[in-house]
Amino acid sequence: MSLPHAGRITLLCAFSLTLISQVGCNLVPRRQLSQAQLRTQQMYGQNRSMAQSQSQLAADNAQLQQQLSDANASRELLQQRLANAQGESSELKARYAGLLKNKCPLSSGATQAFEDLQRKYPDFQFDPQTGVSKLSSDLLFASGSAEITDAALPKLRDIANILNRGDSQELNLLVVGHTDDTRVVKPNTKAQHLDNWGLSTHRANAVLRALSKDGIKDKRMGSAGYGPHQPIVQNSNDANRAKNRRVEIFVLAPNASLAGWEPDLRR
Repeated sequence: MSLPHAGRITLLCAFSLTLISQVGCNLVPRRQLSQAQLRTQQMYGQNRSMAQSQSQLAADNAQLQQQLSDANASRELLQQRLANAQGESSELKARYAGLLKNKCPLSSGATQAFEDLQRKYPDFQFDPQTGVSKLSSDLLFASGSAEITDAALPKLRDIANILNRGDSQELNLLVVGHTDDTRVVKPNTKAQHLDNWGLSTHRANAVLRALSKDGIKDKRMGSAGYGPHQPIVQNSNDANRAKNRRVEIFVLAPNASLAGWEPDLRR
């Protein structure tokens, strides 16, 4: 059956509209899908980059936390060391204050006499706080020897005269010898003094015997030798070694049984 001309035209237009509609419906979603896929890829890349950045930030944060923890531990250790040092300083101050309270057992007259002796002999040292006298071994003995030189005998005689007057006659003495860190190596010296302990002890005994000859009773005196082990300065040069070579005379109260050594206060 054939359609009229007008009907054929109408049917053709309807088919054309349908075809255009179908073509349009197929093209637009594909373009949108492509754009959506592109945005999705971009967002994925951004999210991945953000995830990596967050992971790096987390690692950096963990490292900073560890460094902070280590720093806190170091600070606590330093604070503890500072507290210990302050405690030791306080203890030393207390010990020194205690020493100062223990006044020199010498009378004022004997103290004045020792101070006059210090002015007379510049190489003679006297501490009025403790009553300790110091004489350089180099001025008392020849090198490596424990025999007192003739020039040193008058000094020891003057010391004995002071300690044999008035109330000083009741005081006791401890004579202590010290050397530097130079080892005894010369055969002649080593034959008489095995080492620095022996040399320091023999020198202390020599001073003790000299004081005994000058009238100080033997029962008032004792001797000791520390060798090189109680230096007053570091044995870093000849001048310092000369200071460490010395003989000390501790004046003790009648009831004192020992002259103590305070290494932290004396070095």
